[in-house]
Amino acid sequence: MSDLGELLRKARDQRGLTLDDIQETTKIRKRYLEAIESGDHTVLPGPFYVRAFVKNYSEAVGLDPDEVLRLYQHEVPAAPVEQIADPIVVRSPRRVQSQSSERLGKIGFNVMMWSFLILIVVVIWVYVINKDPDGAKHADNNTDITDVSQPPATNNDGTAVGNENTPTDVPVSPTPTQAPTTVTFGSKVGKADQYEIGPKGVAHKVEVKISGGRSWLEVRSDSNKGEKLYSANAEDGSVETFDLTGPLYINVGRSDLTEITVDGVIVPDGDRAGSKKLLLHPVVDENSTTDGSTGTGSESGTNTGTGTNTSTGNETDQTKTE
Repeated sequence: MSDLGELLRKARDQRGLTLDDIQETTKIRKRYLEAIESGDHTVLPGPFYVRAFVKNYSEAVGLDPDEVLRLYQHEVPAAPVEQIADPIVVRSPRRVQSQSSERLGKIGFNVMMWSFLILIVVVIWVYVINKDPDGAKHADNNTDITDVSQPPATNNDGTAVGNENTPTDVPVSPTPTQAPTTVTFGSKVGKADQYEIGPKGVAHKVEVKISGGRSWLEVRSDSNKGEKLYSANAEDGSVETFDLTGPLYINVGRSDLTEITVDGVIVPDGDRAGSKKLLLHPVVDENSTTDGSTGTGSESGTNTGTGTNTSTGNETDQTKTE
């Protein structure tokens, strides 16, 4: 047994510890602890582990590890000295190219460039060949220079019948344009608003559209006492149309849900949540009223039933009489 091993064993016995206790404390295998006490360092993994195991063993039995290593340094191998080697600079190998390899590289590059140019020329040539340059010529050859002409038709007297290409001396009158529809407020006839619908001599179309809910709708000819054309609760989305050939009386329960138009021109109805009464009069030619009757419910013929009468025809006759 070595002096170091004897010292460690005595310190262990003084503390009443066994090798199993030291193994549990230091986590060093028991056979390594026995080798340290016997001085047989060949069993240990290496010099570094000898110093480490002796140091841990000394701490476990209450000895100063540094002092133990200093006193018994002749038994404990010294720690290996780290050798610092200078780094060897590795130079990159020089790129050696022979004249033959350079020549082959240039030849390969030239071959590749010429191949690319030849390929472009071939593609362009194929594209030009595939086009049909004679297509336009064939089309021109198949197209007649002129259509087959027919001799002009003649009348029985030998004169040529004119067509759309033959100039004539007859002036062409322009197609007259229809004047736009006008809706003009005339007067208040009782509870109804009277509107004059122009221009005269034109057939007008009255359209009543219900939108947003149900509304009462009553339509009569001439006046509120005239022939009933429509009388019912019109449903939402319903559209009723009437020909305005004479006076037309319209009574709606909800003017805010009703839109009245004449040839697309809106007739003002107040647009409020209440009833509205309208009397639409088409403008008529004054010369046709000399017989004493008008289409507006004159006093000599039809009473409008709204408290006010119009007497255009009678007044005209009376003037002529005077």
